[in-house]
Amino acid sequence: MRVEQPVPTVVPERHRVAVVGGGASGVLTALQLLTTSGDSALCVTVHEASGVLGRGIAYGTSDPRHLLNVRARHMSAFADVPSDLLDWARRAGRDPDPQGFLPRMEYAAYLQDTLASVADHRLTISAGRVDDVVAVPGGFELRTRDRVSTAGTVVLASGNQAPQSLTVAGADLAGLPGHLPNPWDLGALRALPADAHVVVVGTGLTAIDTVITLLEQDPGRRAVMVSRHGLLPFGHIEQQSTAWVTRVPDGPLTADGLALLVREQVEAARAQGVDWRNVVDGLRAPTPSIWRRLELEERRRFLDRYVRDWEIRRHRMAPEVAECIDGYRRAGRLTVVGGGIADADVRGTRAELRLPALAEPVVADAVVNCTGPLTDVSRSEDPLLQALQARGLVAPDPLRLGIDTTPAGEVVGADGAVVDGLLAVGPPRKGTLWESTAIPEIRTQAAEVARLALARATA
Repeated sequence: MRVEQPVPTVVPERHRVAVVGGGASGVLTALQLLTTSGDSALCVTVHEASGVLGRGIAYGTSDPRHLLNVRARHMSAFADVPSDLLDWARRAGRDPDPQGFLPRMEYAAYLQDTLASVADHRLTISAGRVDDVVAVPGGFELRTRDRVSTAGTVVLASGNQAPQSLTVAGADLAGLPGHLPNPWDLGALRALPADAHVVVVGTGLTAIDTVITLLEQDPGRRAVMVSRHGLLPFGHIEQQSTAWVTRVPDGPLTADGLALLVREQVEAARAQGVDWRNVVDGLRAPTPSIWRRLELEERRRFLDRYVRDWEIRRHRMAPEVAECIDGYRRAGRLTVVGGGIADADVRGTRAELRLPALAEPVVADAVVNCTGPLTDVSRSEDPLLQALQARGLVAPDPLRLGIDTTPAGEVVGADGAVVDGLLAVGPPRKGTLWESTAIPEIRTQAAEVARLALARATA
């Protein structure tokens, strides 16, 4: 890999592919472009604000106790080479257990090493945040604060957005003492007092990682996790070899019908000694096709009625993490409640929060926002997303889960038409595919998008 250099004028515009975002989605896309194409004229530029690839939000943690929530044997960068991560772990002296859960920071190292192993003159890394993309004849201009570059194809691979602001009854909690808007600011978490009492708003996997950092570091700390539902992700168990395949009926599908089908399959599996996790895992591959078969109102019904029950079963904790969380709760160091936050106030240098599930207010040294990424791009404060929407190049999908795209990853503009040469990979496609946040799905998207981009380059 090399720092940015001026692109030779002999490279035709159509051979230039710009990948915006250098996290997992961007690296997987660059890998597919470089390993699929034998075109020596191809020019792939990965634009990453930090200049460091492979980390992003998911894998940028510096805490080795933050583990992947997918087994190592499923996390290869290449679907057709499932042993690639395990082979890398063996070479690097890491744990090559195919059933194990590697630290997230090690997965970042794997992505970096894998990209470095295929990098050649065709790859350029551009440090700096892209603030605008403008459609021009033959392609696009990408604008940062101090430079303008061009590409025939642009792949948006920016990953998840920051969490939305914490509010109670419409009031922003940003002014509360100890308010931490970024749960991945591990320096701020580690700097809290050794006897800190912390409220973690959210009970998903990000909140779990936050609690691990808080409570493992100092035994005198305590935490309260709070969300509307108060449900934690389930943990993985020792994997059974028995696969479970659910036959989804032909014809129209409904959210209620699918929920009933899953319950019936779980009962059928239990009767044969098969864990419900096998049923959920067996539905993973067909989920995007099932999602597309649901009418828009049925998707909304799923989001209103079933989404959390599905997600806590679909996105599970590594066994070691689940054991830690259970231990904190047994020791009285961690409390998990539903009902949300009813009120918040200032008490001296600390925050006082009233949680309907608890009899007494909680006086906290810190309040950490772990509510999950903002998905409604129309409310995003990201300069690039704001600029793309102002130009009509992107629009929210109908469910406000990301941006509107075709199933193949082509971006659909505000006029409802495909934007020629503008593609997307990863979490922004959740509204179209539903399954769009984990590596096994993102690597498939990266391969599909790479084929589209290379077809444009050689057309």
